[in-house]
Amino acid sequence: MPLALIFPGQGSQHVGMATALAEVEPVAAEVLRVADEVLGFSLSRLMREGPEDDLTATKNAQPALLTHSVAVLRTVRSRIGPASFAAGHSLGEFSAHVAAGTLSFEDALGAVRIRGELMFETGRERAGTMAAILGLEDEVVEELCARVQDGVCVPANFNSAGQVVVSGDLVGIEHAMRLAHEAGAKKVVRLTVSGAFHSPLMAPAAEGLRAHLESVDFRDPDYPVISNATADPVTKGDVARELLVRQLTSPVRWSASISTMIEAGADRFLELGPGRVLSTLNRRNAKGFPSTALGEPADLESLEVTS
Repeated sequence: MPLALIFPGQGSQHVGMATALAEVEPVAAEVLRVADEVLGFSLSRLMREGPEDDLTATKNAQPALLTHSVAVLRTVRSRIGPASFAAGHSLGEFSAHVAAGTLSFEDALGAVRIRGELMFETGRERAGTMAAILGLEDEVVEELCARVQDGVCVPANFNSAGQVVVSGDLVGIEHAMRLAHEAGAKKVVRLTVSGAFHSPLMAPAAEGLRAHLESVDFRDPDYPVISNATADPVTKGDVARELLVRQLTSPVRWSASISTMIEAGADRFLELGPGRVLSTLNRRNAKGFPSTALGEPADLESLEVTS
């Protein structure tokens, strides 16, 4: 049964994340210890105790999510058998590359900390925001973004059929939200974010990330990792490096990424990390295919029974 591993992105973090897992799984506790050592501060305490505002800050949320995902991965690796594919939503693409051996955990941790700092600083210099649009087809959202004349508005996340997130400056997003309501969207929600992620406004952050990743060792992954930017399999380390940079200014083609893995033979999915956002999306993206979220000790007990 070809297995696909999927890794959550920003928004899935929460105070207490990975705490129970680290208490019962020594390998998970070791991942948190390494994260503290690499970063030079107690990320594990922030994950365990908060405060929530500090954990939610982009520069902290990104390494916290990576750390939780890798802690789960190393805990269950021997129980789930070999993977055939991996993919991660936005920040989660780094977790996917750690799983596939493209990047070491330590290198990925440093990279996502810098990525978060760059994204936040760029958001301060180039004010922007994002909005979720529910109930419209992808093509309709693309058309309404093209109709925004004043300001910037682009599709940022194609999450599932009828769920698209747009990104841009404040004027552009306000215009897009009005157009979405007029087009009959079921729901339009402005998101609480610190910048226009996955849009051209993130170009300075992308260049900063490129400069950092040039000094990072990328290996060819052990199995294909699906790129957010292209929804195609990545099998070369140098290509992975370039696409992780491009991802910051490109839309996350998540639903297409799931389709790519299914078309290539994947027939079950494991979401590794906090929450179950991606497993929930798979009710649409991978209808009829098993999708299980693993993040807490109770999830692992269920896995042991069913595997």
